Amino acid sequence: MKSELDAFMQVKKLDAILVIGNANHNPPMVYLTGVGHVSAAILIKKRAEEAVLFCNDMEREEAARSGLKVIPMGTYPWQELLKEAGGDPALMSAMRLQRMLADCGITQGQVGIYGHADVSSTLATLTNLQRLAPEIIIVGEPRDGSLFMYTTETKAEAEVARIRKVGKITTTVVGRVARYLTSCEVRKDEVLLKEDGSPLTIAEVKSRIDLWLAELGAENPEGTIFAIGRDAGIPHSTGTSTDLLRLGRTIVFDIYPCEVGGGYFYDFTRTWSLGYATPEAQRLYDEVKTVFDKVQENLDLNAPFKDYNKLVCEEFEKNGHKTPLNTKAPMEGFVHSLGHGVGLNVHERPWSGLTATEDNILKPGVVITSEPGLYYPEKGMGVRIEDTLWVRPDGKVEVLAEYPYDFVLEMKKWKK
Repeated sequence: MKSELDAFMQVKKLDAILVIGNANHNPPMVYLTGVGHVSAAILIKKRAEEAVLFCNDMEREEAARSGLKVIPMGTYPWQELLKEAGGDPALMSAMRLQRMLADCGITQGQVGIYGHADVSSTLATLTNLQRLAPEIIIVGEPRDGSLFMYTTETKAEAEVARIRKVGKITTTVVGRVARYLTSCEVRKDEVLLKEDGSPLTIAEVKSRIDLWLAELGAENPEGTIFAIGRDAGIPHSTGTSTDLLRLGRTIVFDIYPCEVGGGYFYDFTRTWSLGYATPEAQRLYDEVKTVFDKVQENLDLNAPFKDYNKLVCEEFEKNGHKTPLNTKAPMEGFVHSLGHGVGLNVHERPWSGLTATEDNILKPGVVITSEPGLYYPEKGMGVRIEDTLWVRPDGKVEVLAEYPYDFVLEMKKWKK
């Protein structure tokens, strides 16, 4: 939570942090400002002091919505600085940044850098800054263990309410997709048809998903997995756009939209088979659902997340499936970890991988996914079931957006 930011800065021996880039789709900037339309901004926070937001002059009122102290970039006239820098724009940017840091009381010490911006221009600016201010040490971190991964790991109830709202939009759209598919006419070769009688493709279903998300106030920056048949057996195959929708094929529908502007995400998966399921696909689905239920029933407060990943591996291996527990990088069976945290990033702490550190635990305030799956691309099938869960302050685990677990969807206009 934000209240922990200074404590984590102290643990990581950071005297200050520097966050750069647009606010849109830039989790550290969104987290600290809460605003959307602020472009190419710079946020500086000294430990134990309030953050300062430097912004484009034309966006000063947008920036002011953050509630932070706002300083327009015009305070540091770029024309004068460019002349002083001998026409070198990278040096000019470094000179301006040095003055911003100094105005925030930062002339030495370790400064962590975060955010999303062009790598080349940022490197040029920071290289010049190190020459201008050698007592300021710029510190980078690996993403998975960064300051913001730890700070944002636990969510306040207001943050959870926003995730829940995106979850409601998500499940509403999933329901619309189900109703649309099951209302389609079916050709003799079991291909679904659109209203005009032409075959329905994956691409056309995805277009409807994007439209419905937008109508309900969400967006889809990471895309959607809507994969049928063999593609369903490859966990992160997004689906082949030209594939036709057919009866009796497993469809993995993994949807992970976020608030408009790159705010909080939701992550959700269902596997469907339209009209009927083959016996083998039904067995696969039943095995996944059994393990999914076992995880849900056994989640304990403050338990290591990876313990449940191990549990899933053990349960699947009992049924003869390969898993990462005893097979290096399996290509079929259970091939990924059980889940991950969800927030301003669709994937964040806590992690459930078998090698995750012991501090990835189910503590109050974390929001996680549980998504066991089995994948057999050469058999033309795959199954995954996923919900997003909140570990509440009272220790109970809550599904943030309920939705049925039906595997076979009955077609309204088809008879066997």
